[in-house]
Amino acid sequence: MSTHYETLPHADTYREAFAVEPPQALGERHLWPRKPGFFIVHAATAAAIAQPVAAKAAADAEPSPPADTPTDAPTASTERVLVPAQWGLVPHWVKSASDAKLRAPKLVNAKSDTASTGTPFRDAWLNGQRCIVPMVAFYEDDLRSGKAVPTRVARVDGKPMGVAGLWARWQGADGEVIISYCLLTVNANNHALLHRYGQPGSEKSMPAILNEGAYDAWLTARPEKAKEFMRQYAAQWLTANPVEKKADKVPKGLLG
Repeated sequence: MSTHYETLPHADTYREAFAVEPPQALGERHLWPRKPGFFIVHAATAAAIAQPVAAKAAADAEPSPPADTPTDAPTASTERVLVPAQWGLVPHWVKSASDAKLRAPKLVNAKSDTASTGTPFRDAWLNGQRCIVPMVAFYEDDLRSGKAVPTRVARVDGKPMGVAGLWARWQGADGEVIISYCLLTVNANNHALLHRYGQPGSEKSMPAILNEGAYDAWLTARPEKAKEFMRQYAAQWLTANPVEKKADKVPKGLLG
């Protein structure tokens, strides 16, 4: 289960691969739990994250769609927006910021088969708080030699990946707000590439990498349809390469 991934190195890649405006500052290249990263949602969702009360009032004032409107038809703008957030989900029911700091590193990944029932992720899943996390690679440990060898997993063609995720908005009693997200993972026990990584004897997993054409459908699907997107990404489209780590834990040659 990955606790380290690599963000997009160039602003133009956000526009070309995800049709979103890039951030003013790209931020850290290598992401670990509780570090600031980005996720992608539709514009209406981004507005609701920023101002939930105003967004709810506007939604309540909207007329209901006609009865013959297709149930899967998106009702919000499909313009995509990049949202800055912390990697490591902070559920809305967490009592304090200190508790949030303790929980977040353990909630960077959610198993897709239990996301709808597991206490930390259930509300986000059932409320349709889905997002796309842009990255160019994720890292797994190869333990087959008995020693952990960090391994960079990326697309064979070098293009970025959009990983399915969940987002949450937490607000403390003092008004402090934390926007956070996690990656959704799928079982990789039988994956031709990813079954090699992780602790021997443990369940293997991999990020739920979305097909490019499915981005908007993932963001707008009803909760009962969302699990249809939770599939393994084909092994032949991925490449895995071991990397050396410096004392500061940043892979050599990947500082970009």
